Amino acid sequence: MWLTKLNKKTISLSLALLLMLDAAAAVGLAEYFLLKRYYTGRASGQQAEPQLEEITRQVLPAGGYTTSISWGDLGKKLVEAGAIDENKYQQTFTSKADGQEELGLLEGNSDKKIAVSENNSRFLVNTLWALGLTNKSKVLDEGPMATYDVPTENFASTAGWTLGKKQAMELYSSQEIIPLTEAQQEQVKKIAENVYRPCCGNHTAFPDCNHGMAALGYIELAVANGLSEKQIYQDLLAFNSFWFPQTYVEMAVYFETEKGVSWNKVDAKLALSNEYSSAQGAQKIRQAVQNVEGLKSQGGSCGA
Repeated sequence: MWLTKLNKKTISLSLALLLMLDAAAAVGLAEYFLLKRYYTGRASGQQAEPQLEEITRQVLPAGGYTTSISWGDLGKKLVEAGAIDENKYQQTFTSKADGQEELGLLEGNSDKKIAVSENNSRFLVNTLWALGLTNKSKVLDEGPMATYDVPTENFASTAGWTLGKKQAMELYSSQEIIPLTEAQQEQVKKIAENVYRPCCGNHTAFPDCNHGMAALGYIELAVANGLSEKQIYQDLLAFNSFWFPQTYVEMAVYFETEKGVSWNKVDAKLALSNEYSSAQGAQKIRQAVQNVEGLKSQGGSCGA
């Protein structure tokens, strides 16, 4: 990733960090407008092909996707841990379209199920990012985030977290928000190593960006709740689909046209693998479906 190249240049750490934060902000803003344009296109019926419209509905159902896990007091715990600053959240999520209605989840115990939709995908990625960053984790303590030749505090998932009361490295793998046994920690690592995202080439056991850290947080929560690995992959595929909608519509078109497999039959673990969900895999799929009428390809990014 560009961060690795940046840190190998002979520039000061403060300048590198400033450049990274400016770029992260720009990328986040760019992704926001790309997503809004994409969803606006769907609403106005710009996708002319009926088959493509049906595929899009399968990947991005109008009612969103709901998991079997309740929020419980997770939001409250993240606030108490200093991982989330309620005031900053209120300033960030200011409308229904970006998750304002979810703010009540920070106040107490809720039986509302964790779900993703067009309206709350930004809230979800940020809240799970806070969880993945803060929860005590073998993946964070012993994995590439701790051993790579870039200081841990310089990755997008650490330096980019600005919505907490505490600094990111003060939060990093610091508290048992979700207690995990040693066996569960190993299961989290195993699943995380099989889950990629199209904004970069790294798996979730190397959560160097916001989506990777968010996916790690959800894996930890799901493992603690006893979900099967098959279900965890299915949930993460739904999250990725709303976080990177164009990428996964393209992937569904690819499976339909090249493999003869409808999206609801695609193995979620396979779809999340390096072959398909990494930046490199997504680019290959994009090239394979570039001539499909109605698709307007846009790459994924690590913006919040």
